[in-house]
Amino acid sequence: MDFTLKKYRQMLVALQSVGYVFHPYRDYPEHCKEDKYILLRHDVDKLPGNSLKTAKIEAELGIECTYYFRVVPESLDVEVLKQIAALGHEIGYHYEALTTCKGDIDAAYQDFCKNLDMLRTLAPIKSICMHGSPRSPYDSKDIWKKYSYRELGIIGEPYLDTDFSQVFYLTDTGRRWDGYRVSVRDKIEKWQDEWVKEGLVFHTTGDVISAAMSGRLPNKVMITTHPQRWTDSFGRWLWELMVQEGKNVVKGWKVNAIQNSGLEVNGKTSFGI
Repeated sequence: MDFTLKKYRQMLVALQSVGYVFHPYRDYPEHCKEDKYILLRHDVDKLPGNSLKTAKIEAELGIECTYYFRVVPESLDVEVLKQIAALGHEIGYHYEALTTCKGDIDAAYQDFCKNLDMLRTLAPIKSICMHGSPRSPYDSKDIWKKYSYRELGIIGEPYLDTDFSQVFYLTDTGRRWDGYRVSVRDKIEKWQDEWVKEGLVFHTTGDVISAAMSGRLPNKVMITTHPQRWTDSFGRWLWELMVQEGKNVVKGWKVNAIQNSGLEVNGKTSFGI
């Protein structure tokens, strides 16, 4: 079975065994000096208790990473957030303001600032990350076409500040490691084709482990997981599998519709990065 906590631990141990050092996003790029490192981040979209479980596994292995919390009831559990921070992990803001404000950039910025101030009463917030909101026509990163998050003391946004010419991106979106095919926003349009040409396509967690052990995985990687997908409960595991497979079909239709509708500009969809 893939996407269990047991399999997640196996992946982390395997990556450590071949020399990868893990960093939270707050370390990038100033403190990432190793030849082999992984920027490990988690999007806490829902089921925050699952995030606490992965956070404990990481702490046991001496790993610090980043947990991005949405400001919605299904994500923001204050006690869970505090426990994850106490384990040494970075807490970040998983923002979706342009979606919640229905495309109004000024209102979205005000909403972003309000939520950021609230989160900073719970933990230091140094980095932020867009929530994809695949059903929304709005890309919340567009806020930064008018405003600057650096003026708010934010040091980075993974999709905007990572040098993907040097850092390979690997995400479990779609409950698979090659979910870019059915992802509306959680992918790196500019570089994905190059990575495919290089054979950097992995479907299962076992594939990722095998690539690391054989030296086929690049030396610098950013890994994104959604902890809601990782569980040792068979009932929850089966439910997540069935629900995500259904979502993937719908998202695949949407991706194809976007690509075929004339919304593609300069090789990128207006919904992409």
